[in-house]
Amino acid sequence: MANRLQQLYGNIDIYLFDQLLKGRFDGCTNVLDVGCGGGRNIVYFLQNGYEVYGIDPNPEAVALVKALAKELAPATPPTNFSIGKAEQLPFEDEMFDLIVCSAVLHFAADSNHFDAMLRSIWCALKTGGYFFARLASDIGIEDKVIPLGNSRYALPDGSERFLVNEQVLMEYTASLGGELFEPIKTTNVQNLRCMTTWCLRKVASPKPSPGERTFPL
Repeated sequence: MANRLQQLYGNIDIYLFDQLLKGRFDGCTNVLDVGCGGGRNIVYFLQNGYEVYGIDPNPEAVALVKALAKELAPATPPTNFSIGKAEQLPFEDEMFDLIVCSAVLHFAADSNHFDAMLRSIWCALKTGGYFFARLASDIGIEDKVIPLGNSRYALPDGSERFLVNEQVLMEYTASLGGELFEPIKTTNVQNLRCMTTWCLRKVASPKPSPGERTFPL
């Protein structure tokens, strides 16, 4: 049974799997995975008739995901997978029904970089489309992270990440013209790091970028 599940879903993010079980994306026809890596989050989509795209700055990862797509969905053009950055997506506006961005946004260099990545992604999302993100936050470990400047923090697990909190996520939800389709959820890994799931549906055009901002952690 375990092997069968892996064949069906790969090593999918458990919270993305949760949305699939709820049927949230049943009406979607295409999906973009931003920071796709080797494709762990697109196995299900490749095998179930979705038009799948992926982008990643790592050429080796893109080669792996092309090979995965060739195996699981041979009709998928290899050009659907490309080398690139989240802040410079090479896609038309309002192109995708669903955009997945798992463990990517917390690599932002500063708040302006975070803003650029997020707005680039948002432009590629159709009105009515879904955005699924997992990213590091300080929620629950506010007193355990050390500020390093530029909205980046040292975490107890020894890593350095750009961190958000619920206030920042809700401010962006409003300014982007989105609404939560799932409550914000955070997993605390033994007070060493926290990963937050942020699920938005695009309901309106975004307001202009606020430019330089402070992330109140």
